Amino acid sequence: MIPKTIQQKLEEGRQYRAVIEVRAAEDTEDMIVTGYATTFNEPYVLYEMDGYTVREQIDAGAFNETDMSDVIMQYDHEGRVFARTSNGTLSVKPDNHGLFIRANLGGTEMGRQLYEEIKGGYTDKMSFGFTVDKDVRNSTQTEEGYDILRTITSIRKLYDVSAVSLPANNATEISARAYGEGVIAEAAEERRKVAERERSKQKIKILLEV
Repeated sequence: MIPKTIQQKLEEGRQYRAVIEVRAAEDTEDMIVTGYATTFNEPYVLYEMDGYTVREQIDAGAFNETDMSDVIMQYDHEGRVFARTSNGTLSVKPDNHGLFIRANLGGTEMGRQLYEEIKGGYTDKMSFGFTVDKDVRNSTQTEEGYDILRTITSIRKLYDVSAVSLPANNATEISARAYGEGVIAEAAEERRKVAERERSKQKIKILLEV
C-alpha cells in the first residue's frame, strides 16, 4: 500500500525532472547547445520519505504519443524563452538513448549569456517539464522499508526543457565542447580500433606459426 502523501506526489499535474546529460557544443557561427534532457530506462531516486524510497525511470516509448507542438527552452523553468520549436531554434527528439535536444541560443542577448555560462561550466545540468499520461508502479519490501519503482510509460505533453542550477537528479549534465574536439575524438577512437585489430591479427599470426 503506497501512502497517500506519496500517491499525491506521483499524481501531480505538471512535473519536472532532470535525468542525464546535455552538452553545449560550440559552432563556428551559432551558439548551439546539444544533449539529453532525460535518458531511458535508467532509474533515479526521486525522493525518500518515512521508510519509502521512490525511484523513477522513463520508458523508451514514453514519447511516442507526446504533444511536442511548441516546446520552449528556459532557465530553471521560468522567465525568458531562449529557444523554441515553433521558430526552429529548438529541436527535441527521442532516440535510443533518451530525449535529445538541440538549441540555438544565439538569438537573444540573455541566450548568448546562458551559452557562455554553459560553456564555462557554471551551468551544467538540465531538466524537462511534462505531464504524465500513463505509468507503472512496483513496490518491494526491504530491510529499511519499501522501494517503489515508477516507470513512466507515456508522457502526455512536453512543455519545456530547461538549463537548471539545481536539477531533480544529478544524472543530467551540460558541458561545452568544440565541434572540432568531437571530430578529433572520433578519429582517435577509430585509430584505436584499427590498432587493436592489427594487434589481434599479429597475435593470431604468432599462434599459427607456433
